[in-house]
Amino acid sequence: MVLEMHGRPISPGRAEGVALVSRKPLSFLGGVDPETGVIIEKNHDLRDECVRDRVLCFPHGHGSTVGSYVLYSLVKRGLGPKAIVNVTADPVVVVGAIISEIPMVDHIDIGRISTGDLVEVDGETGMVRVLRFRGEK
Repeated sequence: MVLEMHGRPISPGRAEGVALVSRKPLSFLGGVDPETGVIIEKNHDLRDECVRDRVLCFPHGHGSTVGSYVLYSLVKRGLGPKAIVNVTADPVVVVGAIISEIPMVDHIDIGRISTGDLVEVDGETGMVRVLRFRGEK
């Protein structure tokens, strides 16, 4: 079964990958190690997880505008996420996704996506598809 959700397209492009889902907001400045792509934010539910090549799903961003540059530097180092899915897009994350050419969609119920699901994101149409649920073969 494929789950399709239509949201708002934010940053164009298409990507498919394994989801990394957080129920908490995320800051790229101070929340993600720019040298490793590992989430280091204290008390974060994804602490010690790496964003590299994942479809990163979280409610919204928070923090300084420098977070946009941190996201850009992660991508330039080959450590960035394949796509970003939010409930509500934060301007810092939007700018980072656009300058990094990361497909991004918001207005998605991320509660319907679990870490480990195979997800396809279309940043041009706003479509997010869960192609395979965690544990399915």
